[in-house]
Amino acid sequence: MWGWAALAGLGAFHGINPAMGWLFAVARGLQSGQRAAVLRSLGPIALGHAASIAMVVGLVEALRFSLNPVLLQALAASALIGFGGWRLAHGYRHRFRVGMVAGFGDLVLWSFLMATAHGAGLMLAPVLLALPAGTFWLLHGLPLAPAGGAAVTGLLAVLAHSAAMLVVMGLMAWVVFTWVGLEVLRRGWINLDLLWSGVLIAVGVLLLAVACATLAAADGGLPTLLHVCGGYV
Repeated sequence: MWGWAALAGLGAFHGINPAMGWLFAVARGLQSGQRAAVLRSLGPIALGHAASIAMVVGLVEALRFSLNPVLLQALAASALIGFGGWRLAHGYRHRFRVGMVAGFGDLVLWSFLMATAHGAGLMLAPVLLALPAGTFWLLHGLPLAPAGGAAVTGLLAVLAHSAAMLVVMGLMAWVVFTWVGLEVLRRGWINLDLLWSGVLIAVGVLLLAVACATLAAADGGLPTLLHVCGGYV
């Protein structure tokens, strides 16, 4: 169960981050003077975020059946460390611009680009790799082919993450729009983007350590992994 809790927790973290959408939703509400404008923005923003997450989840679940598990862990760790380091070096300034009169599709696209640029889906990779493919079906004793089980697990992962993100994002937008106001961002808001970069790198290092420990404990060690890697070249 910890894996599903981690997926929901990551979704909650993304929901708290103003760059993931609630700030935009509040700004649209303040411009129009309508709370309904805030609420109307949340759905497409969550949908765009889910699409970005699904792209990474689908790739991870597909590679589980074609790559050695340790090699896949190492690749995921490298992606986390590399992306986190790149973000620390270049910052989080984006050129994605959407006006306050943006439609449903514009909000979905903006959210997709923002989530992808922040590497939102990358953090789910270590959690997914720790979940057996088809976990849901195994727990309920239902027969399903491995590929089908992986697809369902991936879908449930996207839903769990996105639902948590939507709930927390909606709560943040409602509290800021109704009571707190945007002044809170100037007075005491922490740099969540900087924190996110550090977490990406830390999790990548931890995942790489796990992969190395698994490799060291396996029969054949590094020569075995090199032999496996050679099979993909």
